[in-house]
Amino acid sequence: MRSERLDEYRERHRAVWPDMIEALRKAGWGNYSLFLREDGLLVGYLETDDFEAAQRRMAQTDVNDRWQAEMAPFFEAGRPDEGFLTLEEVFHID
Repeated sequence: MRSERLDEYRERHRAVWPDMIEALRKAGWGNYSLFLREDGLLVGYLETDDFEAAQRRMAQTDVNDRWQAEMAPFFEAGRPDEGFLTLEEVFHID
């Protein structure tokens, strides 16, 4: 994440396009959140039955292509939706 664009990135996510939100929901992205630290670390959290399938469904949408093109300048390299790293849950409490 480009540190000089953090405020703009936050602002853009206060106004995510309604059709992008709808596409995420239809693709199976539930309880989706993004967390941004001041040094540019961006962490996303979502709940889905099948992450790879949900990711493929989003990749097939026109709105995702448009959104990723808009967001690409905020990142050092590549499309942000192609750089996901997944983490293993090692503890959870309700």
